[in-house]
Amino acid sequence: MSAPFITRSRMARKLGAEHGERAEHRANENEPGFSERAIDHIRQAMLDSPAGASLRGEDIVNGAKLAGIRPPDDRAFGPVFAKAIRQGLIEPIGFAPRVKGHGTAGGRVYARGRSLA
Repeated sequence: MSAPFITRSRMARKLGAEHGERAEHRANENEPGFSERAIDHIRQAMLDSPAGASLRGEDIVNGAKLAGIRPPDDRAFGPVFAKAIRQGLIEPIGFAPRVKGHGTAGGRVYARGRSLA
Protein backbone atom coordinates (compact mmCIF):
# COMPACT_ATOMS: atom_id res chain seq x y z
CA MET A 1 0.00 0.00 0.00
CA SER A 2 1.46 3.36 -1.01
CA ALA A 3 1.22 6.60 0.94
CA PRO A 4 -1.40 9.17 -0.10
CA PHE A 5 -0.32 11.68 -2.75
CA ILE A 6 -0.38 14.62 -0.31
CA THR A 7 2.01 12.79 2.03
CA ARG A 8 4.39 11.94 -0.83
CA SER A 9 4.19 15.52 -2.10
CA ARG A 10 5.01 17.01 1.31
CA MET A 11 7.89 14.58 1.76
CA ALA A 12 9.29 15.44 -1.67
CA ARG A 13 9.17 19.18 -0.87
CA LYS A 14 10.81 18.58 2.52
CA LEU A 15 13.60 16.52 0.99
CA GLY A 16 14.09 19.09 -1.78
CA ALA A 17 14.39 21.88 0.78
CA GLU A 18 16.90 19.87 2.82
CA HIS A 19 19.03 19.16 -0.26
CA GLY A 20 18.92 22.84 -1.22
CA GLU A 21 19.99 23.92 2.26
CA ARG A 22 22.89 21.46 2.22
CA ALA A 23 23.93 22.66 -1.24
CA GLU A 24 23.78 26.30 -0.11
CA HIS A 25 25.84 25.50 3.00
CA ARG A 26 28.45 23.71 0.88
CA ALA A 27 28.50 26.62 -1.61
CA ASN A 28 29.15 29.09 1.23
CA GLU A 29 31.95 26.87 2.57
CA ASN A 30 33.44 26.54 -0.91
CA GLU A 31 33.01 30.23 -1.75
CA PRO A 32 32.42 32.38 1.35
CA GLY A 33 29.71 34.93 0.67
CA PHE A 34 28.00 32.89 -2.07
CA SER A 35 24.49 33.54 -0.71
CA GLU A 36 25.02 37.29 -0.36
CA ARG A 37 26.53 37.57 -3.85
CA ALA A 38 23.65 35.56 -5.31
CA ILE A 39 21.03 37.71 -3.53
CA ASP A 40 22.80 40.86 -4.78
CA HIS A 41 22.77 39.44 -8.30
CA ILE A 42 19.03 38.75 -8.13
CA ARG A 43 18.39 42.28 -6.85
CA GLN A 44 20.50 43.84 -9.59
CA ALA A 45 19.00 41.65 -12.33
CA MET A 46 15.52 42.81 -11.35
CA LEU A 47 16.58 46.46 -11.13
CA ASP A 48 18.32 46.28 -14.52
CA SER A 49 15.23 44.84 -16.21
CA PRO A 50 12.60 47.22 -17.60
CA ALA A 51 9.70 48.06 -15.28
CA GLY A 52 7.00 45.42 -15.59
CA ALA A 53 9.38 42.84 -17.05
CA SER A 54 9.40 39.24 -15.91
CA LEU A 55 12.47 37.01 -15.76
CA ARG A 56 12.76 33.26 -15.71
CA GLY A 57 14.58 31.95 -12.65
CA GLU A 58 16.72 29.83 -14.93
CA ASP A 59 17.91 32.95 -16.76
CA ILE A 60 18.74 34.70 -13.48
CA VAL A 61 20.81 31.66 -12.43
CA ASN A 62 22.59 31.56 -15.79
CA GLY A 63 23.41 35.26 -15.42
CA ALA A 64 24.77 34.66 -11.93
CA LYS A 65 26.99 31.90 -13.23
CA LEU A 66 28.28 34.16 -16.03
CA ALA A 67 29.08 36.72 -13.31
CA GLY A 68 31.23 34.12 -11.54
CA ILE A 69 28.69 33.07 -8.91
CA ARG A 70 29.07 29.32 -9.41
CA PRO A 71 28.16 26.94 -6.60
CA PRO A 72 29.28 23.31 -6.81
CA ASP A 73 25.59 22.35 -7.06
CA ASP A 74 22.92 24.55 -8.70
CA ARG A 75 20.45 23.48 -6.01
CA ALA A 76 22.22 26.04 -3.80
CA PHE A 77 20.26 28.73 -5.65
CA GLY A 78 16.92 27.37 -4.35
CA PRO A 79 17.27 28.69 -0.79
CA VAL A 80 18.66 31.96 -2.18
CA PHE A 81 15.54 32.46 -4.32
CA ALA A 82 13.39 31.66 -1.28
CA LYS A 83 15.22 34.39 0.68
CA ALA A 84 14.81 36.83 -2.22
CA ILE A 85 11.06 36.18 -2.18
CA ARG A 86 10.89 36.71 1.61
CA GLN A 87 12.88 39.95 1.26
CA GLY A 88 10.48 41.19 -1.40
CA LEU A 89 13.11 41.33 -4.16
CA ILE A 90 11.17 39.01 -6.46
CA GLU A 91 7.63 37.77 -6.72
CA PRO A 92 6.74 34.49 -8.44
CA ILE A 93 4.15 35.17 -11.15
CA GLY A 94 4.05 31.98 -13.20
CA PHE A 95 5.89 29.15 -14.88
CA ALA A 96 7.78 28.73 -18.14
CA PRO A 97 9.32 25.75 -19.92
CA ARG A 98 12.78 24.86 -18.65
CA VAL A 99 15.87 24.58 -20.79
CA LYS A 100 17.84 22.47 -18.30
CA GLY A 101 16.63 19.32 -16.64
CA HIS A 102 15.37 16.48 -18.80
CA GLY A 103 11.77 15.73 -17.97
CA THR A 104 11.44 18.45 -15.33
CA ALA A 105 8.43 20.60 -14.70
CA GLY A 106 8.34 24.25 -15.72
CA GLY A 107 10.60 26.76 -14.03
CA ARG A 108 9.41 29.81 -12.12
CA VAL A 109 8.99 33.25 -13.64
CA TYR A 110 9.53 36.30 -11.43
CA ALA A 111 8.63 39.98 -11.41
CA ARG A 112 10.12 42.73 -9.26
CA GLY A 113 9.11 42.32 -5.66
CA ARG A 114 7.43 44.95 -3.52
CA SER A 115 10.70 46.12 -1.95
CA LEU A 116 12.02 47.12 -5.41
CA ALA A 117 8.84 48.67 -6.78
